[in-house]
Amino acid sequence: MSDRVALGIDRIKCDGHGVCADLVPEIIELDDWGYPIIRAGAIPPSVLPHARRAVSGCPTLALRLQALNARR
Repeated sequence: MSDRVALGIDRIKCDGHGVCADLVPEIIELDDWGYPIIRAGAIPPSVLPHARRAVSGCPTLALRLQALNARR
């Protein structure tokens, strides 16, 4: 995986449990209905372990880490 990764979500799978926002509040907040709003861009290295835990802890497996393309 690239050094630069972002958090992605499959909105169809997401049921709005909110576990992800509890695990990584630095980049995820919840909307009025409990669905995640993910901050765009690369995940800071210090937050990456928490993001990985959120991906594995999502009850519906709706989160994923995705490599960002390197800019030239």
